[in-house]
Order: sequence, then structure tokens, then C-alpha cells
Amino acid sequence: MGLEDVSLPRTDAGRAGLEAVLASPRDAVVALDFDGTLAPIVADPSLARAHPGVARALRGLAPHIGSIVVVTGRPAALAVEYGGFGAVGGVVVLGHYGAERWEAGEVTAPPVHPGVAAVREVLPGVLTGAGAPDGTWVEDKGRSLAVHTRRTEAPQEAFELLRAPVEALAAGHGLVVEPGRLVLELRPPGVDKGAALTGFLRERGARAVLYAGDDLGDVPAFAAVEKLRGEGLAGLLVCSGTVDGDAPVRELADRADLVVAGPAGVVGLLTALGEELSRGR
Repeated sequence: MGLEDVSLPRTDAGRAGLEAVLASPRDAVVALDFDGTLAPIVADPSLARAHPGVARALRGLAPHIGSIVVVTGRPAALAVEYGGFGAVGGVVVLGHYGAERWEAGEVTAPPVHPGVAAVREVLPGVLTGAGAPDGTWVEDKGRSLAVHTRRTEAPQEAFELLRAPVEALAAGHGLVVEPGRLVLELRPPGVDKGAALTGFLRERGARAVLYAGDDLGDVPAFAAVEKLRGEGLAGLLVCSGTVDGDAPVRELADRADLVVAGPAGVVGLLTALGEELSRGR
């Protein structure tokens, strides 16, 4: 498979970003979300695993690219486990939207925000008081808490019902709410994928970046790349569109230079990029 076998960017900026990655791959970063981008979305997040082609694609790409980083809302160590990234040399994982960092087998992180512990105690009562339907459940990520509605009878209606009370609770304890695909995540402020990605790109002295994501949590990363383009960085923005009848997140798809068919499409793109770079230019 080569790049001629996959879809190419539809925008001038995206084509320039891809060309910059190909022309000087050692100065480039490939940055990837996890859920919905490298791993299919599942009803139970604990069952999410990377697409079976991810490890092979990353191993083929890693020797030729400056850096590969996974930027996720999950705890870093958990993303490493579910993604199998420990078997791919050189991959860095920024977990909890950049609050945690996994690299070379070690996790580093600051103390947990005190608001998380306070919200953990009262969130169940707030959900009950708001009329949360059966199937609503809370995922405790340690540094954040996520309210999921995917298992309810009417997931989108439940999401909209709970959004305001969850946001009010978060604000009262110094946290913010990050909406995603049928999930409301309560987390500390000032930490998002845009800040995490920008910091990593500057750390590595990157001159080009490919960023792939799938939902609203990736909008700050898209915005960061758009801003950095204005400062001279070349960037390719990829939206991992969903499959099985679901539409891609419209805001992300509209801003993307390239939309691919879910994790399988991302694997195809990464594989083609690795093979193109292995042949040289």
C-alpha cells in the first residue's frame, strides 16, 4: 500500500502539511487520539483495544518519523496497556489530556486536583437528582470523572439532560466539563489536548505535524494546529469518521483536511505513510 492508494487531503493547507512530513520526516510529529481514532468506540470503555493493525503500522512508521505521540483523555498507563504501545519503540503517551506522560516505561504526573475527590463523593447524588436514566454510569479515571450515557435507552437525550447539572457541579469545585461522544468528563481546567500537543511540538522542535482525532475532545488540538500554521508550522488534520451508520463529529470533520473511515482508515493512512517514507523521496 502507498499513499496513492488512500485518500489525500482536500485542502491546500493539508496537502502542504503532508508534503512537509514527507520532505523532512525527522522534523515531523505524528500525533494521535486513542478512542475512536486508534481504537473502535465501544459501550464499555474498559473493553476498548487498539485496532489490530495499529502496532504494525506504528512499528513501520516509527523508524522514519521524528516522534509519535498519543494524546488521550485516558490515564497514560491504561492507554499504553489497551494500545500495546509498550511494544512500539519511541512512542510517547500524554494521558489525562497531557497531565500525565508515559515514556520509556515510566509515568510522570503532578498531584491530583482536589476538586476531583470532592466531586467523586457527590456526583452520584447529583445524577440521581437530575433524573439520570437507567444505564447512566460514571467512569473514575483517577484524575477525572466521566459520565457516560451510551448505555441508556435514549443516549443523546440523556446526554443533554445531564449536561447542565454536571457543568454546574464541575464549576462549583474548580473543574471543567469536556463533552465527547455521549460522555461528559469532569476534569481540571487548563489541561486539554491543544495545550498538550503544543507543548510537545515545541519540545521536539517540530516543523510539521499530522494530528488525527475523532470527537469534541480533539477540537482544542485541531485549533492548536490551526494556530501554529499561522506561525509557520505545517499541519495535516485528520478526522477519524465513525462507521456502522454513525456520522463523524461534524465540527471536527468540517475542520479536517482529510476524513478517513474510523480506526481502520487511520491504520491505512499510517501504514501508507510508513511505506512511503521507507522508500525514500
